Amino acid sequence: MALRNIPVVLESYRLMITEAPVMKMRKDEKSGEMVPATDYQGVQQFVVALFAKPRPNADGYQGKGEEIRVTLSADPGDGFEEGMYVSLISPTVSFWSNDAGSGLSFKAAGLAPQGQVSAAA
Repeated sequence: MALRNIPVVLESYRLMITEAPVMKMRKDEKSGEMVPATDYQGVQQFVVALFAKPRPNADGYQGKGEEIRVTLSADPGDGFEEGMYVSLISPTVSFWSNDAGSGLSFKAAGLAPQGQVSAAA
């Protein structure tokens, strides 16, 4: 059973951009050159690095944060810069495992300035 594209709620975290969104690149197996990464339908992917820090709980405790890389399935557009707080549109998480280890990969439909994700997203 593959645990893939599980919807995730990140409302209890503040997400700050640590590396602005860029086109996701991958190494072409045949040529060895870096080429744009696409999904199975050929849609260009983007990637953004975010620092996810828990919001303080009712007692004021605020845990440590962690940097995560999120693959975006659409061009987020201009205006997303380092230090900006954002929300993810339709975020999901997938578990991965191979001979080198295991972990979680994050994906989202896009980015929105913090507090501007619509209910329709």
